[in-house]
Amino acid sequence: MTEPATIARLRLGWLVATAAEIREVTPTARTIVFDVPGWPGHAAGQHVDVKLTAPDGYSAQRSYSIAAPADGDRVELTVQRVPGGEVPPYLVDELAVGDQLELRGPIGGWFTWRGTETTPVLLVAGGSGIVPIMAMVRQRARVTDPPPFTVLYSVRTPADIYYDAELRSRPGLDVTILFSRKAFGTNRPAGRIGPDDLAAARPPGMDARTYICGPTSFVETVSVLLLAQGQNPGTIRTERFGPSGGR
Repeated sequence: MTEPATIARLRLGWLVATAAEIREVTPTARTIVFDVPGWPGHAAGQHVDVKLTAPDGYSAQRSYSIAAPADGDRVELTVQRVPGGEVPPYLVDELAVGDQLELRGPIGGWFTWRGTETTPVLLVAGGSGIVPIMAMVRQRARVTDPPPFTVLYSVRTPADIYYDAELRSRPGLDVTILFSRKAFGTNRPAGRIGPDDLAAARPPGMDARTYICGPTSFVETVSVLLLAQGQNPGTIRTERFGPSGGR
C-alpha cells in the first residue's frame, strides 16, 4: 500500500525557487529565503522537498522543514552543513542570491500549529530540530491573545544555537536552552535532556500540546520521559530525522 506521505508527494508538482536572501545562523548553518511563484502557502511545522539538478541531468533531493509561517510566495529554510551529503554543502557553501532550484510542497499535516489552538504549548527541540518549531514561534507572534508557549531547546554548545537573539527577545515566550557538551551562562551542568528538565518546563496540567523535533534518539527519549510523567499520549506530536538531518 502506498503511504499517505508518498501520495501527497505524487500530487505535488515541482516549483522553481529563486534564492532572494541568505543569512548566517551559525558557523555551519544558514537561512535561505526563496521566492517561489505559485507557492500555495503552508502551515507552521510543514516541510518541503528540495531538488538540485546538475547540467548532465543528475539530480539529488532532500527534505527540509520550513522555518517561518506563510508569507505569500516566500519560503524560508534553515540548512545545516553535514559531512558526506550532496545537497546541504551546496546550499550552505555555494548557493548565492539569484540562484535557482526546485521545491515541492508543502508536505505534512500532523506536526503543525495553525494559530487557532488555545491550549498551552510545549516545544522541545534538539539541534536543528528547532527549525519547524521556530516557524510555530513566529506564527504565534501573529496571533491575537496567543496561548502560552514554552520552548526547551537542547544543543551541544552555545555556538550551535539557532535563532538565539530572536528566541530570547520574543515577548511572552518562555525559553530554556540546555547544553549537552559545553555549558554557558547556566548552573545546569552540560548533559543530555532529562526528566527534571522536562518537569520544570512542562505547562501545568496534562493536556498541553507538545511538539518534539530532533534526531530519532532524542525524540524517542523525550517522548518516553513525558509519558512516564503522565503526559497524555494524544497530545504529543513528533518529527524526527536521521543522523544526516534528512527525513
